[in-house]
Amino acid sequence: MASFLRTRRGQIGPADVGLPTGPGARRTPGLRREELAALAGVSVDYYVRIEQGRETAPSDAVLGALARVLRLSADEHAHLLGLADQLAGRTPRRRPAEQRPAAGLLLLLDSVRPSPAYVLDEVNNVLAANAEGLALLPGLGDWPTGRRNTIRYTFLHPAARTVFADWERVARNSVAHLHTAELTSPGPTAELADELSSASAEFAALWRRQEVWVKRAGRTAFQHPTIGAVTLGIEVLTAGGDGQRLLIYQAAPGTAEHDALVLLAMTAQGAGARSTPSD
Repeated sequence: MASFLRTRRGQIGPADVGLPTGPGARRTPGLRREELAALAGVSVDYYVRIEQGRETAPSDAVLGALARVLRLSADEHAHLLGLADQLAGRTPRRRPAEQRPAAGLLLLLDSVRPSPAYVLDEVNNVLAANAEGLALLPGLGDWPTGRRNTIRYTFLHPAARTVFADWERVARNSVAHLHTAELTSPGPTAELADELSSASAEFAALWRRQEVWVKRAGRTAFQHPTIGAVTLGIEVLTAGGDGQRLLIYQAAPGTAEHDALVLLAMTAQGAGARSTPSD
């Protein structure tokens, strides 16, 4: 594990993580230990112990933070966790199968067009979206499918601050919902919360407030670069007992808001009918 971390640290430059490179050439390839530690939210001494093989039981949360900074893929992150299990003498964990969107929800994605819609898991990972859904949140479709998450988008994508006309309310609702997943999906919840707490002081402050409520319905105001100012109703449909939900933004036919969704659908035609992790 120590060798793996040293090698990957050497492959990530300061510019890759938003740090200034400074004048002249670096004697150390890639990130310095103190830079990686600061970005991951751990002490330099603790990270040095991990990289030197003297820390034999780093938590999944710490390893998740390191994986995020080092830009590890899902397979590489799983490999890092496996190396940690080996180092600690634990039974190797089975990697959970990738959650697939329910077939019925995929049909509904197409049926509700031009309403933007998403199939979400318990921590708001986007398992699938129709073209209008990707078009409504500019830049979400540019992220790899495994990184698409509406809470991550709200706090980390620069477009979110503009496209959500009431960003503070959306952010608060998102964090309150994520707290509801702590009981049923503790691992993914902790991993996402740790990532966002390290990357966003605003998320960290809201997370500490321990507000909890389930998002079921309501209205959200947008300031969209293509369709302008529009307020859309929200419906959330739950499927079965696996935590998957269909979130739909909609407007009544004949209204200006519905006309705006038709325009959004026209601009989204090139994106295809829907996007799923297998695309």
